[in-house]
Amino acid sequence: MGIENFREMRTEGFYYIDKTGFIKSLLENQGKVNLFTRPRRFGKTLTMSMLRHFFEIGSDSTLFDGLEISREKGLCEEYRGKFPVISISLKEIAGENLDAAKRILRSVLGDEAVRFSFLKESDRLTETERQQYKKLIELDNQGEYAMSDEVLSKSLLTLSRFLQKHFGRNTIVLIDEYDVPLDKAYQSGYYDGMVSLIRTLFGRVLKTNDSLQFAVLTGCLRISKESIFTGLNNFNVYTIKDVQYNEAFGFSDTEVRKLLEYYGFMEKYEAIKKWYDGYRFGELDVYCPWDVVSYCHALKMKPSIEPQNYWVNTSSNDIIRRFLSKAKTSDRSDIEQLINGGSIKKIIRQEMTYRDLDSDPDNLWSILFTTGYLTQRGAQEGELTELVIPNREIQWIFVRQIREWFKSETRKNIEKLESFCSAFEENNIAAIEEGFNAYLKKTISIRDTSVRKEMKENFYHGILLGLFANMDGWEVQSNAESGDGYSDISIEIEEHETGIIIELKYAEKAAFDAACQEALKQINERGYEERLVNDGMTTIRKYGIACYKKRCKVISG
Repeated sequence: MGIENFREMRTEGFYYIDKTGFIKSLLENQGKVNLFTRPRRFGKTLTMSMLRHFFEIGSDSTLFDGLEISREKGLCEEYRGKFPVISISLKEIAGENLDAAKRILRSVLGDEAVRFSFLKESDRLTETERQQYKKLIELDNQGEYAMSDEVLSKSLLTLSRFLQKHFGRNTIVLIDEYDVPLDKAYQSGYYDGMVSLIRTLFGRVLKTNDSLQFAVLTGCLRISKESIFTGLNNFNVYTIKDVQYNEAFGFSDTEVRKLLEYYGFMEKYEAIKKWYDGYRFGELDVYCPWDVVSYCHALKMKPSIEPQNYWVNTSSNDIIRRFLSKAKTSDRSDIEQLINGGSIKKIIRQEMTYRDLDSDPDNLWSILFTTGYLTQRGAQEGELTELVIPNREIQWIFVRQIREWFKSETRKNIEKLESFCSAFEENNIAAIEEGFNAYLKKTISIRDTSVRKEMKENFYHGILLGLFANMDGWEVQSNAESGDGYSDISIEIEEHETGIIIELKYAEKAAFDAACQEALKQINERGYEERLVNDGMTTIRKYGIACYKKRCKVISG
C-alpha cells in the first residue's frame, strides 16, 4: 500500500507487477524530452523511481534480476547504472501565494542537490563552479534554502551541467507530477507567476542543454506547449489516447488475474472488474492499480469485505464540482446519460492551459477525460470522442459529488427550503409533492434502466437527507433501527414533540400509487414509529414516497 520507492518494492518482499519493459521501449524510442500523462494513482511515481534506480550511477543492479529488462543484455550493459540522474517530484509544490510555493520548490530542489554533496569537493569543477553549487544548498537563518530566484530558476540546469562535468556522462532528468504547481497556483490566484517560473526552470534545463541525456516528465494534464514548453523541438508527448506505452501505467486484465490467483482471491474477479476496470489507454483496457492493490489489501484483512471507493479518498474531486457549477442544462442531461451507463460524444482537447478550464465550459469535458473521470469507448469519429464513465467506483463519485452540489444549490434559497421541510411537520401533502418535484427537476436523475432498484432508492434518499440537514432543531436519522426493521428516514422535532417517518420506494414503470402504498404498509407493519414514541414524540407523521425519474408522489397515513 502506497509504496512508491522501487528499491523498497524489490527488497522488502512486496508483490511487484513487472513494468520494466517500459525502459526498453523508452530507450528504443528515445526523445530528448518525453512527457507521459496519466490519471492520478496509476503508478507514475513508482515508474519514475524505477527509472532512477535503473540508470543512476551507483545503483543496485540486482534490483532488476529476473525482471523483463534483465533479458536485454545489450541495453543493460550500455545504460544500467551509467548516468547521473536528477529526480524530483513537484506534487507538494503548493502555497497560498507564489512566495510560499517558491519556498517549497527551493526545499525540493535543495534536497535533491544535497544528494550530490560530493560536488563541493569535486576536482573536476572549477572553484567558481563549486561555489555556484554551494549556492544551491546554502541555508538561511531559519534553516531554509537561501537560493535566490535566479539561482532557483537555473538550479536544474546548473546541477545537470556539474554532474555531467564530474562524471563525464550526460545527465538524465526525471520530473514527476510536473503540472501540480500550475494547478495549485491556478486555484490560489498566482497562476501567471508560477507559469513564468516553471517555464524558465524547465526551459533552461530541457532546451539546448548539452549536458542533458534525456528527460522524462509525468503528470495528469498535457499543458499547452506555448505555456511552459516554448521552443522545445525534440518533445514527445504520450497521452491516454496513444497506443504507445499503454501497458506501462495501470494493470492489464492478465496482470490482475495473476495477482488474484497468487493471493487466492479469484472469486472476487468479477467484482473487481466492475469496480476498477474500464479505463482505456490507447487500445488497451486497464485497471486502476491503486484500487486493485487497496482492495486486495483489504481482502487479506477481511476476506468478506465488498469493493470500496478508494480512488475518491486520494483527491478532493473538485473538478466535478467545478463542472456542475458551470454546467448548462444540456451538460446535465449528458451527465445523466453517463451515470445511467450510456455514452456521449465530445471534442476532446488534450493540450490546454489552466485558463482554458474556465474560458469555455466545454473544456471541462476534456479535463474529466484526461484526469480519469471519463474514458474512451469505440473508435474516434472525426473530432468526436465517445466518452463513458469507466466503472462503478467513478459512477459512485459522480453521484456523491452531484449530491454535494445539490446541497449547496438548495441552500441558496433558505426560505424555500425551510417551507418545504416544514410541510412534513404540517402534513401538507400537496406542498411536499410540489416542493420535492421542483427539487428533482433541478438535480441529475438516475433513470429506470441504470442500476439496481436499491441504488435508485438510495439516490432519492440522499437528496431528502441533504434537504433536511439544513433544519435547526431536527434530529434526522437514516436507516435507524426501530420496531422490526430500519426506517429509511426518521426525524424528531423535540420542541414540538413531533416525529416523522419516511419510507422511499422506486416506482417501477411509474406505478406511483402502488409504490406509495407499499412504503406506507411497510412503516405500519414493521412498527417504525416505536422508537419515536419511546422518545416522547406525541405526534407521528408517516409518509410513503414513490419516485420515478424526476417525479414523485406522496401519501400519508
